[in-house]
Amino acid sequence: MVPRYARPAMTAIWEPEARYRIWFEIEAHAAVKMGEMGTVPKSAGKALWDWWATNPVIDVAAIDAIEAVTKHDVIAFLDWVAQQVGPEARFMHQGMTSSDVLDTTLNVQLVKAADILLADLDALLAAIKRRAEEHKYTPTIGRSHGIHAEPVTFGLKMAEAYAEFARCKTRLIAAREEVATCAISGAVGTFANVDPAVEDYVADKLGLAVEPVSTQVIPRDRHAMFFSVLGVIASSIERLSIEVRHLQRTEVLEAEEYFSPGQKGSSAMPHKRNPVLTENLTGLSRVVRSAVVPAMENVALWHERDISHSSVERFIGPDATITLDFALARLTGVIDKLLVYPERMQKNLDRMGGLVHSQRVLLALTQAGLSRDQSYRLVQRNAMKVWESDGQLSLLELLKADDEVTAALPVEVIEDKFNLDYHFKHVDTIFARVFGN
Repeated sequence: MVPRYARPAMTAIWEPEARYRIWFEIEAHAAVKMGEMGTVPKSAGKALWDWWATNPVIDVAAIDAIEAVTKHDVIAFLDWVAQQVGPEARFMHQGMTSSDVLDTTLNVQLVKAADILLADLDALLAAIKRRAEEHKYTPTIGRSHGIHAEPVTFGLKMAEAYAEFARCKTRLIAAREEVATCAISGAVGTFANVDPAVEDYVADKLGLAVEPVSTQVIPRDRHAMFFSVLGVIASSIERLSIEVRHLQRTEVLEAEEYFSPGQKGSSAMPHKRNPVLTENLTGLSRVVRSAVVPAMENVALWHERDISHSSVERFIGPDATITLDFALARLTGVIDKLLVYPERMQKNLDRMGGLVHSQRVLLALTQAGLSRDQSYRLVQRNAMKVWESDGQLSLLELLKADDEVTAALPVEVIEDKFNLDYHFKHVDTIFARVFGN
C-alpha cells in the first residue's frame, strides 16, 4: 500500500489492530457458543467479553515480539490475550484451527472493503448521471478506429459509462456475497473437535453465511471471483480515463480535466495542461488488475490446504482494495469537475466537410433503386475528394454536382440527409433504457 494512493477508511480495515480485533471477536463468539453447549465453561466467554468491554488497546508490538519467538501469528495473538485475560483464556480456540480465524477474518475485511467500494460506485454513478443529463443533446463526433464516424452526443458517451459502472456495481454485489462466508470447522474441515453449531453462531454474529464445505481453508475460487471483479472495475476506470485523455489532446480538446488555480503542468513548459489524473488512473488500474492472476493461482492448493496463498493475500487484499477505492474517488472528482467544450465538439463535428452523413446518402440511393455496390461507389468517390481536401470541400455540394447522384435523388432529398438532428431522434429511448423513466 502506497499512502499517496490511499484513503483512511479503507486503509483502516487492513491495519494490524483492526485485524486482531476481528480475530478476538471470532474467538470470543466461539467461546460463548461453546459455553452454551457445555464444551467449555460459560465463564470463559464472559471473561473474554468482560475484558473486551474495557476497550483495551491491542498491543501490536507485544504480539509481534511473541511471534518472533513462536513463528506463528495466531499462537502469538492467543498467548498475548491469555496474558491479559488470565486462566479463562485457555478455553479459547477449542477444536479450532488457525485458518478458521484467518480465513473468516479475511472475508470480514473483504466484505467491509466491498461496502466502501459500493459506496464509491454510487458516488461515481451519481456524477456520471449528472453530466449525462447536462449534455444529453450536446452534439459531438463519434469515432471508430479513432476516425470520425457519425454524430453522437456527449450525454450518450456518459450514459454508456453509467451503464458500464452500473454493471460493475451488480458484479461487486455478487462478489461481496461470494466471499461473505465463515468457516469454523477445525483442522481439515470435518468438525471433529468443534460443533457446526459454533460455526453457525459465529457466522450469524459476523453477518456472514456458513461455508457449506471447507477443508482447512475456505475455497479460494471465492476470492478469485472477488479479485476478478475488482479487475473488471479497474478496466472500466481505465476505459473512461482513456476517453478523457483522448478528448483532452490538443488537436481534439473537446473536454479536459479541471485545472485548478496555481496548478502547474510541466517543470519545463509553462503552457502545459496535462491529463495527469486520468493518466494516473490508467496506471492505478494496472495495479488493481495485477491482483487477478495471483488470486486465480491461489485456487489450486494442495489437498486440504497449503500456505502458498497466504503471502499473496497479505499483498493483494490491501493493495487491490485500497488502490481501487482511491481510483474510484479520483475518477468521481474528474467527472464531476470535467470541463466540457460544446463549441469545440461542434467545430470538430463540422471539420470534415459533412463526411459524417455519408451513410444516410448511401441508404437513400439504395432505397431509390440503385444497387448497394453502385450506391457505395457513388458516395465514396465524392467522399474521398473531401477526405483528400482535409475537409475543405463539402460532401453535400459534391453530391449535388454529381449527375449520377442527382439522377437518383432530388437535391432537396440529398440536403435532408445532412440534418444533424436526425441522428439524435432515439436519444430519449436510450436514456430511458439506461436511467429509467
